[in-house]
Amino acid sequence: MELKRLTTLAVLLLACSMPAIADIEGSADHPLLGRFGSATISAYQASDYDAATLPGGPIADARAVDNQLELEGRVTRIGYRLPVEHTALEVARNYEATLAEGNFDILFQCAGPSQCGRGFSRYVINEGAVFPSAFDRAAFNDNSRALLAMRDDGQGTAHVFLYIMEDRSNDRTLVRQLVVESEPLQLGQVSVKDAGALQAALDADGSVIVDGIFFATDSAAIETESADALEQMAELLRNAPELSVYIVGHTDNQGSLDYNLELSQRRANAVVEALGTLDGIDAARLDARGVASLAPIASNANEAGRAQNRRVELVLQ
Repeated sequence: MELKRLTTLAVLLLACSMPAIADIEGSADHPLLGRFGSATISAYQASDYDAATLPGGPIADARAVDNQLELEGRVTRIGYRLPVEHTALEVARNYEATLAEGNFDILFQCAGPSQCGRGFSRYVINEGAVFPSAFDRAAFNDNSRALLAMRDDGQGTAHVFLYIMEDRSNDRTLVRQLVVESEPLQLGQVSVKDAGALQAALDADGSVIVDGIFFATDSAAIETESADALEQMAELLRNAPELSVYIVGHTDNQGSLDYNLELSQRRANAVVEALGTLDGIDAARLDARGVASLAPIASNANEAGRAQNRRVELVLQ
């Protein structure tokens, strides 16, 4: 995108005035879309690569949604606060004009439950699918507007979702902004421990995390790019025929414990099954165990920590 266009997009919404109250630490406007007037940032979350869910139309029931968009890429969520005299309609019209200037197409827009559906506000605010449930908490009401826009200019696809709500009981208008910039996932960022490194870690600690084992989302299906890591595990077992190990599957804490115990067990089973198909490996030396989120190595409060907790380990029997 040309620098001129980026500048225009950022300035159009910033032009009214700068915020009187400081933004939260570490936050910033998105380069593709600035803020409305005197808004301040009250919530912020950004990931280089993550999944995002956007509502694609009216929602009658927040727990039975079938028109959402499931996207992946660079994801930025921003919560803004404004004085309540700036109505949802005024803020929405400004954003519409700015998005049009930036060559975005409006895919969907609505106002209140009569257009958005009775379940729309609850889905966006409380269900944790679009924004985290604790993201700038607010009680939902009927004074709201939403829009979904997209641009594909040959340099990548960007989606923008905006939810704007008048919170008159607290004298403020809230804007929730979610931007997804779709881009290819950069693979090859994890180095696979070779058989010698796996053996050394087992000798030293009695356990070792096996990097490079990937599963399909919410599934025990092993991705093809796991082949190198599986082969190094097999080489370890070939080199030490007396070795017997537990194959331990771990998950993050998203979802119920019972479900994650079952998922982690299925993933551990899948690794044992995959190793058993390789030459020279006796699956009887392997014992699959799933422990869900019961042994985290990082915080589950953010995606970076959750990614570390989703892992496979070898543990000496």
